[in-house]
Amino acid sequence: MSTEKRARQKFNRASRIAAAQAAEAKARSRRRVIRLGALAAVVVVVLAGFAWLVNGGDDEPEFDPVSTATTTEPAAPEPDSTTTEPATTEPDSTTTAPQPVEISEPSDPNCPAPDKSSPRTLDFAGPQPMCINPAHSYTAVFDTSEGEIIIDLDTENTPNTTNNFVTLARWGYYDGTTLFRTDPSIDIIQGGSPHTNTASDPGPGYTIPDEPTFSDEGGVLTGPYRYLPGQLVMARSAGPDSSGAQFFFTTGPNTALLDSQGTYIVFGQTDQAGLGVMQDIIGLHQPDDSGLGGRPSHPVTVNSVTILVS
Repeated sequence: MSTEKRARQKFNRASRIAAAQAAEAKARSRRRVIRLGALAAVVVVVLAGFAWLVNGGDDEPEFDPVSTATTTEPAAPEPDSTTTEPATTEPDSTTTAPQPVEISEPSDPNCPAPDKSSPRTLDFAGPQPMCINPAHSYTAVFDTSEGEIIIDLDTENTPNTTNNFVTLARWGYYDGTTLFRTDPSIDIIQGGSPHTNTASDPGPGYTIPDEPTFSDEGGVLTGPYRYLPGQLVMARSAGPDSSGAQFFFTTGPNTALLDSQGTYIVFGQTDQAGLGVMQDIIGLHQPDDSGLGGRPSHPVTVNSVTILVS
């Protein structure tokens, strides 16, 4: 996440706190005035009663409670309630209130609805249009049968890869799929294949450009990426520009064995809680003869992938 985005989020949090503090101070002032008015009224009643007793209940007492109330009352409730009405301090609350961040995204008619209300679509004629605003922050929430994994997506360094994933997620592409591969030898969990739930899935009908363009020396691609636990990474074949929709999670130190290639695009990072769920899933590993390491001992489903924007 860029420094500018973090600064904007920090400012918004500080503004909300300042607004809450101002509102509380105003409320305390109003309560103080009401208490003073009530106290003054009690004093007037007590003094009036005292004067009536001193004068023996005469109709014309020497002590005039009306004039006393007028001269000794610190703040009459009605006038003060008018002067301390919230409306008089409304300009101040306006100046301290946080301004909402406007979430604006490209309005390409070929983009799915951000709320996932568009019909689920698995096959496309070509790559997704740019449907995100890289100036915003995007988070992917994987609701899996083993727990929730929250991923902060990298719009700063991988805007095109992130856009592809976000747009597919909004089409419902990943909903109801399985995490079909676990491989402890390189500490990865693979998924993203709605047609077959296997590595041989035909994909969405297109591939996306590498980000950045990788070096090609003698037909061998090398890239800059390094792999640590808790990352969201695009799967690919050996050729250039071969990523499409499949992804994998990195779960442990063995994933660093992929560093010598560095061509699997890292476009997201989870927190410690998400990493814990990933490690629980790879802990279900059961070897098989697929040549890909194996799979979970029971099906692990990605119920849905929800995209949050800030």
